[in-house]
Amino acid sequence: MNGAPRERSSVLITVTGVDQPGVTSALFEVLARHQVELRNVEQVVVRGRLTLGVLVAAPIETVAGESLRSDVETAIHGLGLDVTIERSDDMPVMREPSTHTIVVLGRPITAEAFSVVARAMAGLGVNIDTIRGVSDYPVTGLELRVSVPAGAAYGQLQSALAQVAADESVDIALEDYSLARRAKRLIVFDVDSTLIQGEVIEMLAARAGMEAQVAAVTEAAMRGELDFAESLHRRVATLAGLPASVLDDVAEQVELTPGARTTIRTLRRLGFHCGVVSGGFRQVIEPLAHELMLDYVAANELEVVDGKLTGRVIGQVIDRPGKAKALRDFAQQVGVPMEQTVAVGDGANDIDMLAAAGLGVAFNAKPALREVADASLSHPYLDTVLFILGVTRGEIEAADAQDGVLRRVEIPED
Repeated sequence: MNGAPRERSSVLITVTGVDQPGVTSALFEVLARHQVELRNVEQVVVRGRLTLGVLVAAPIETVAGESLRSDVETAIHGLGLDVTIERSDDMPVMREPSTHTIVVLGRPITAEAFSVVARAMAGLGVNIDTIRGVSDYPVTGLELRVSVPAGAAYGQLQSALAQVAADESVDIALEDYSLARRAKRLIVFDVDSTLIQGEVIEMLAARAGMEAQVAAVTEAAMRGELDFAESLHRRVATLAGLPASVLDDVAEQVELTPGARTTIRTLRRLGFHCGVVSGGFRQVIEPLAHELMLDYVAANELEVVDGKLTGRVIGQVIDRPGKAKALRDFAQQVGVPMEQTVAVGDGANDIDMLAAAGLGVAFNAKPALREVADASLSHPYLDTVLFILGVTRGEIEAADAQDGVLRRVEIPED
């Protein structure tokens, strides 16, 4: 018959020093001899320097005696590392989860910039729980998991970080730290100046000698000064009489935004459904969508009669409300709630789409869109979107290496 359970106490063992094989094995062989219970383990290695924390429970007499301490110190010191052992009865077994994630991106991130970020958070009582590097290419990326005090104003933190981002020339994204961040399943991209470089309508207008007129209307629309549907009809009217073959020519000339292939390839590996929602033209976009193996395309269709463009579009115009509707339609087809969707765009006609998405990302965007986006990216690399989603450069390149497509393109210094 067993006696009453003995009262137990918690002990925190912290090992630090140069990492090497056998450290964990040596420590746990000692702990096994003393028959302690394992409560929690946390380990991090930074540039070959190890910090290993082990929380255990043992009978009070074991903790009070010298045998456990002596055996642990002998084993760890024998490997050339340092160890501290302290009672930890008031320490919770598991830390409370962080409340938010903050991603800082820069080329580079200076110590001064990060100092300002940290100071802004400290001023609002926000504690940094963990920091990890998520990228060294094409930008430096740091992910912070933080705890915002109960009752603190989220909007105040958001405004403070937005100001820091503007002042220090870094991108900062603030998100809730929850399962929802890892549950995104559908992403849609605007096309012109987001998935691809430049504007297709301007490439077509160049064929008609109407570049200046079309560019002026495009800029007014992207700034929100002109209704998109009206601007679309004005611009398309300038194309009347062009041979339809120019659509194929322009489709072949389209250049993807740097990082676009990496982004789509990685998202597909993660099980995302990927699509484009564009105020541009289906005849130009569909070949690209097929090449990238996208799941969904919503775009305007140019009318062609007798082999020539008529200067009109067919069917319902994909404008600002139409983009949001397309995102909702795609989500319904996939069976994904809107909270699990992501939208990426750059212009005022993307406002409704980004507002409807679970995560709206402004990519090198006009001010009107940045004001409503959940995250704003200012570097010309589309794969920075992946870092906002919690994917690291190391994970991307490990998968690319396995598939034989790993490469880095040298980026000129700014």
